[in-house]
Amino acid sequence: MINTLRDEHDPSAGPTNTVSSGPSPGTVVDKPTTGGPTTVPGATTCSPGSISGVGSSLQQGAVENFVSAYRRSCPAATVAYETMGAGAGRAQFADGKAEFAASEAPINGPQAASAAKRCGGNPVWNIPMVFTPIALAYNVSGVDALILDGPVAAQIFRGRITTWNDPAIAAINPGVTLPSQPIAVVFRSDQTGTTDAFQQYLTASSGGAWNVGAGVDFNGGTGTGVARGTGVAERVASTPGAITYVDTASAAAAKLRLARVNSGSGPVAYSAASAGKAIDASTTALTAPGDLNLNVSTMHGTSAAGAYPLLQPTYEIVCSKGYSAAAGQRVRAFLSSAASDGQSGLEAKGFVPLPSAFRAKVISTVNAIQ
Repeated sequence: MINTLRDEHDPSAGPTNTVSSGPSPGTVVDKPTTGGPTTVPGATTCSPGSISGVGSSLQQGAVENFVSAYRRSCPAATVAYETMGAGAGRAQFADGKAEFAASEAPINGPQAASAAKRCGGNPVWNIPMVFTPIALAYNVSGVDALILDGPVAAQIFRGRITTWNDPAIAAINPGVTLPSQPIAVVFRSDQTGTTDAFQQYLTASSGGAWNVGAGVDFNGGTGTGVARGTGVAERVASTPGAITYVDTASAAAAKLRLARVNSGSGPVAYSAASAGKAIDASTTALTAPGDLNLNVSTMHGTSAAGAYPLLQPTYEIVCSKGYSAAAGQRVRAFLSSAASDGQSGLEAKGFVPLPSAFRAKVISTVNAIQ
């Protein structure tokens, strides 16, 4: 049975968010100053003027970090970023209304073909600039440490494992006393890339136990739906026996316990280092410069020792070519800064910074933008 509850954080309850240092709320805007450096890391020259971006609210905290780093290197430049949701952002980019879009999902198919027109007939590139870690967060009294794997998680979120002392859970948690308490599944009721990434993880890691596909809508057929990451985290915190999939920042804010994930090489807790090992598993076949659209199944299905695979990439979507000379210079400068100095401090905001080997591919691709 599925129940859907409207959370106070439901996006329909309020206006579009923007990030601003100026007077209008919701848009990330910074004001130019004079003096200061004229290049950004990656040997890209600054260009004065404004760059516009639109899209994901999930990336907002990361974009704020990117803007701060960019402004330190290029104080005469400005950035305006409006959060409107990833899908709307991709559409605005395709219509030529922004110079980049931030999105949890890459742009592809007919929409990419449409966007290529605004790029002068040139390909659109998806550049993963930051990753979001997803946790299996739970509220089970007396269980301070829990291990889950893909097959067991899939059966829980399909409603086929319904109590915490089920033999399948007990088998991968030796020595842990598990209660006979019913499992209360909580899922995202709003369409979100977090749900898509979680279901892609289950598809890749469960050995066929998750056979209902992925997508921005939850397909498990069980549980209670609540909107927004903060909403599901708060619901689990107030519901004994509950479990959800949620970004680690929301889980930490609600003081939830996080399961370690066993992908075949032993249980692994989330850290930037363990996430970086899974990211490296997903990027080995990519060549740069070029489109860096990830094969997430290799990341979610990795069995590399010490890798934490439950991650969601988020992309900056840009034209490979087709900008004016000045606009191309600004895009290169901003994204070069984002991929270098802009990665500092991301972990404290709940994001996974780019591991060094992949960062080099990102910077190579950014520097090829024209």
